[in-house]
Amino acid sequence: MEAKEKEITLKIDGREVKSKEETTILEAAKEVGIDIPTLCYCHALSPFGACRLCSVEMTDKRGRKRIVTSCNYPVEEGLIVDTKSEKVMKTRKMLLELLLARCPKVNKIQDLARAYDIRQPRLWIGDEEEDCILCGLCARVCEELVGVSAINFANRGVMREVTAPYHALSDDCIACGACARVC
Repeated sequence: MEAKEKEITLKIDGREVKSKEETTILEAAKEVGIDIPTLCYCHALSPFGACRLCSVEMTDKRGRKRIVTSCNYPVEEGLIVDTKSEKVMKTRKMLLELLLARCPKVNKIQDLARAYDIRQPRLWIGDEEEDCILCGLCARVCEELVGVSAINFANRGVMREVTAPYHALSDDCIACGACARVC
């Protein structure tokens, strides 16, 4: 006999939402048609929170408010979630400006920036041709679904990149193309 999953009741944008325990805020919102933008989320992979665009403002049972990434924050009984508060919108706009400065020609970034009324980043654009938004989908699909970990992140800050270990062709790579397909 299987144990029945516990049902959680929370509020998202003023709407009462019922969801199963261990569901993330992002999944609960999607179940009721509330759109939260994301770039690094994929239902087939574990949540990562790299792009941070899915940030929402949540208020816990004690009344504490904070910004969390909805793709990896589990629902809790009595949680109050605001997906479009002033703080959330400011956070998303700044993230999109940073992404637009990093990858100015990526269509998905341009579309999201326009949706948030961003035409031009106020920041310096390092490489006009850069198209890696550092979402981590390629490295995660390689590790989690293919099972080889042939690529991953290297360096920190503005030097961060996705590469094979030691910037050399990895013997672990099986040339399946999953990384390119998910990109």
